[in-house]
Amino acid sequence: MAKKHKKKRHLRIGRLLLFLVILLGLVYLGFNAYYRYSLKAVSSTAAETQEFTVADGSSAKSVCQQLEDEGLVRDGNMTYLYARINELTDIKAGTYELQASMDSAEILTLLNDATAALSSDVKVTIVEGDWAKHVAEKIAAVTNVTADELLALWNDQTYLESLMDTYPFLTEEMFDDNVRIYLEGYLAPNTYFFHPETTAEEVTEKILDQTLAVYNEYADQIAASSLSIHQIYTLASIVQYESGKLEDMEMIAGVFYNRLAAGMPLESSVTVCYAIDVEKDDDWMNCEVNSDYDSPYNTYLYGGLPPGPIENPGVDALYAVLNPTASSYYYFMADVNGDGTVYYAETIEEHNANVAKYLQ
Repeated sequence: MAKKHKKKRHLRIGRLLLFLVILLGLVYLGFNAYYRYSLKAVSSTAAETQEFTVADGSSAKSVCQQLEDEGLVRDGNMTYLYARINELTDIKAGTYELQASMDSAEILTLLNDATAALSSDVKVTIVEGDWAKHVAEKIAAVTNVTADELLALWNDQTYLESLMDTYPFLTEEMFDDNVRIYLEGYLAPNTYFFHPETTAEEVTEKILDQTLAVYNEYADQIAASSLSIHQIYTLASIVQYESGKLEDMEMIAGVFYNRLAAGMPLESSVTVCYAIDVEKDDDWMNCEVNSDYDSPYNTYLYGGLPPGPIENPGVDALYAVLNPTASSYYYFMADVNGDGTVYYAETIEEHNANVAKYLQ
């Protein structure tokens, strides 16, 4: 009888185990089916985009619940489980554009990519030849920083001296008493992104970081130049103002080197533009008819280079000053009434003939 009882007990245990296995299998199948279902897009047709914001410090679990609450995923817990399994828990703060037609995998992949977040930054483009005052106006138009704040900072000698170890292109030479704006010439043309709520210091140092990147490309040539750093940026600003084409910039730089070597004044009308145009917009004709305007920036009246840059030069102008085209020319003029061609001359007689032919 004992053997029969044991046999029946084993049979019951075996059936129970089989039942448990089947039950667990059914639970697993059911869970797996629900898990897969919960990861599908909430809608197969909704293409409307909605903004979804992840706050700083949010946990992956709370974000997944937020996704469910905002109707972007079917089940926040299952979405979080998927994130854990697939190492997608490094969710970045920011605002994203999501759609209910995106599945959980697509959404989590997007939320793990900081570059996918909508940028709240504002864009400012400094173009070659911008004056510092115009740069300040552009920045003030889209941020909380005023143009006056920026210009004051760009003329703050103590502040700029504190940056010299970081930015080697800032030198004591830039603090000439006659310089209008100390950072004129050192605001590298580029497209910048700033936070709308920022500071004049943050804005300035972001721009100077780009100036440093350009400076580093030419550091060896700058060190080998016969001109100082400040003189290089000053001459580059004049060359930038005189022409927009690299080939002409190289030729014009060579002409200016020839004049400097010969002890001749540069006689660049664009330096007069900067000298006379403190408050009003630039009009190149004012430069042409005011060569006797008394200012240290006027290179008709004062020899050598002006006290500092007259605008913010681009990479081409800097390159041209460091790699001028050798020639025997001492004069040049641009056909501003025609196609802008620059004509060069060795003598004043040839130059006057060019002026009479192309400008009168």
